[in-house]
Amino acid sequence: MEQPISILIVDDEPKNLTVLQSVLDDPRYRLVRAESAEEALLALVAEEFALLILDIRMPGMTGFELAQMIKERKKTAQVPIIFLSAYYSEDQHVLEGYSTGAVDYLHKPVNPVILRSKVAVFAELHRKSREVEQANRALLTEVTERRRAEEQLLELNETLEQRVAERTEALSEMDRRKEEFLAMLGHELRNPLNAIRQAVQIAHEKHEDEEACHWAANVIDRQSQQLSRMVDDLLDVARINRGRIELRPETLEVGALLERALAVVRPLVEQRRHTLTKEIDSPLPVTGDAARLEQVFVNLLNNAAKYTPEGGSISVCAHLEDGEVVTAITDNGEGISAELLPHVFDIFRQADSTLNHALGGLGIGLSVVKSLVEMHRGHVRLESSGANAGTTVTVRLPLLIEKNLPPPASDSPIPGGSMTKSVRVLIVDDHEDAALTLALLLQLRGCEVRCAHTGPDGVALARAFHPEVLVLDLGLPGFDGYELARILRAEAPFSSALFIAISGYAQACDRARCLAVGFDDHFAKPLEFPKLMEAIQSRSAAPLARSRMPTTAESKSGSASV
Repeated sequence: MEQPISILIVDDEPKNLTVLQSVLDDPRYRLVRAESAEEALLALVAEEFALLILDIRMPGMTGFELAQMIKERKKTAQVPIIFLSAYYSEDQHVLEGYSTGAVDYLHKPVNPVILRSKVAVFAELHRKSREVEQANRALLTEVTERRRAEEQLLELNETLEQRVAERTEALSEMDRRKEEFLAMLGHELRNPLNAIRQAVQIAHEKHEDEEACHWAANVIDRQSQQLSRMVDDLLDVARINRGRIELRPETLEVGALLERALAVVRPLVEQRRHTLTKEIDSPLPVTGDAARLEQVFVNLLNNAAKYTPEGGSISVCAHLEDGEVVTAITDNGEGISAELLPHVFDIFRQADSTLNHALGGLGIGLSVVKSLVEMHRGHVRLESSGANAGTTVTVRLPLLIEKNLPPPASDSPIPGGSMTKSVRVLIVDDHEDAALTLALLLQLRGCEVRCAHTGPDGVALARAFHPEVLVLDLGLPGFDGYELARILRAEAPFSSALFIAISGYAQACDRARCLAVGFDDHFAKPLEFPKLMEAIQSRSAAPLARSRMPTTAESKSGSASV
């Protein structure tokens, strides 16, 4: 329903007010009475009126005087006034009424029809004015909202353009870094390959010179290890990015981890004639994956040795601090510039990416370190005062609080020596050089070895040779190593044989799949020969009696090609 129009009627005679109310009785109107000019002023202050019907002759303040005051107030100046009078009928009085701002002048007794007609005109005018005002307010609100929306849209466009520009710049930077990385990758792969080929050439030309052959063998060993580390770093980055690295947590002693890591990098430290000091407290127990934490420390120590000029110093400190095991590796080497320091853990970043100055490595080691440490609920921080000011890398790992820690593992002889008795070994690998070199190494340790290079040939040779140990590559022509293991494991002569899988696929799921189809162990390429010998020696000392055969479902799951 429409809001009623408010009309103020003013007369000092109550009966006249009653007559006006009777004449103007209409649901569209809301009539407010006032019996004096003072009451009328109070009503005008309290609310807004569409029309004022005012008697002229009133005690105290006349209608003319009241109208004058009303027109002088800004809030009420536009209120239409209809004068009513029974005494002031001369033209001069009418003119006086109009001069005070009245819109009409009626004589008493008032003709009801005329009064209603005039009131209806002003009421309708007020109603239209109110509608126009409301429409204007709505339009102003809409205009304001549209302007605000346009401003927001403009702001969003500017923000979007900025984000697109930043994203484009970031992608361009990433593309540039990837191109640099690929160039560096080629450079870093060719360096050890070049050294290996030259060492092989020397071994060919000086095959009778025992010292030269020994030197060449050492070169090949060092450079192949470097290649292996680069491949491992690349694979780790891919696994981390896909969230596919699985930790095998156990109780560890950080001191023992550091000693193993130091043993790995010691040849590089000695080659570069560094002074190495260590201060390692004990015990420093943590929970973690031994291989991954050792990888972290090897990476950091390798960086310290590599980026410290020859004859430098490296220190390794490990201690307890605020419930954490804190390991700090400090060198006095090249240091890190202030510009690069915030990005040292970014992937594909090196202090110097030029081919002329790269010191080796792919620039992804620290990224791998950071990810592995954080997977162990730890933190890693690198500090440097600038170029040639050295570097300190601090690794913090949560302290493991246990009452009964396992005793530190005692040093055991390095596996790989001669066998106590001859063991028959079958190698099935389609890479003939890899199969033959492994066969030669095993023969030098007293094993009787045969080689095959396809799945079907492996089955035939195994049935004729009756090996005690089968070293099977998983990717084979004919049918794969999974199928080969399934076929032979089901035959009585091989029920207690040792089946070892070798593969370039080295994740936990790959190992689990091998064990499911009948393998006893799984080794990743490049094969670590001492570990293989340890497995074979264990088999030679205590023959393995398998407790079960793989199920039909497991056999089927292992028959897929690699």
